[in-house]
Amino acid sequence: MMLTVFMRHDQSKNLKEINETIAKNGYFEQFPPEGVEVVSWYVVMGIGQVVTLRFPPEKLRAINVVLENTAWGPYRTDFYPTYDYKDLAEQQKRMMSRPK
Repeated sequence: MMLTVFMRHDQSKNLKEINETIAKNGYFEQFPPEGVEVVSWYVVMGIGQVVTLRFPPEKLRAINVVLENTAWGPYRTDFYPTYDYKDLAEQQKRMMSRPK
């Protein structure tokens, strides 16, 4: 399955404070958990970071626990189940673009 995670910066903290907290919490040593693929990882100005993950369903709990233990505080998290629509959208576009 896939999951997109919005990690919204706590704007009462500056970047140095955020980085110090996640380092102290072991964020980069634990995230993403083993067996979880990072599909994309973007910084979105004014929001924070947006990470899309691909993983077997049994890894969902591990993802949640790692973020609760390491990212909560400097970030507020929002989770969105995600799926890859690109190939289907391109196929639909080709079909709808055919001359009649």
